[in-house]
Amino acid sequence: MQELNLFQIFTEPLNNRKIDYFITGSVAAIVYGEPRLTHDIDLVLNLALHQIDILSQTFPAEEFYLPPKDILVDEIKRETRGHFNIIHHESGFKADCYLLGKDELQIWALENRNKIEFMNSDLYIAPVEYVILKKLMFYEEGNANKHLEDIRGILKNSNNLINYDFLNSRLIQHGLNSIFEKCQKD
Repeated sequence: MQELNLFQIFTEPLNNRKIDYFITGSVAAIVYGEPRLTHDIDLVLNLALHQIDILSQTFPAEEFYLPPKDILVDEIKRETRGHFNIIHHESGFKADCYLLGKDELQIWALENRNKIEFMNSDLYIAPVEYVILKKLMFYEEGNANKHLEDIRGILKNSNNLINYDFLNSRLIQHGLNSIFEKCQKD
């Protein structure tokens, strides 16, 4: 098996087909914070119904698992929390794909994503504020300490990148102030 890269297996085809996306989750937390092990990549895709066939061509069945078209249609139609997985057969690498929908925070993140070069390829990364907010939301849902650890790593290594006016307004909006304060104190 040729050397495979978790990022590029999924991002290169998206870049080539000009499907808008950004990387979030643990991979984005690693970019802004501390290294840690991960076996998947979280992507937010701006995908419309008319792009389903393009997505199927982008991730062909011989190389990737992609849900059936009817499942993709149902997920794309969701205004929030649309989701599906893409799995690379040879490596077992997985992309958790979340759909942009009408989620204001995700729309903002797409408009403000950061482009970085990695191994001669462009990657689009969620803004640091988005990563922090989503990590706080996931912590609130499941109490997994890895989310708080990721935030602490981000605060340690990328504090100068954070727009605190924006972040603080969204912390208040989503009721996440106390959890964020806990991250800052620990």
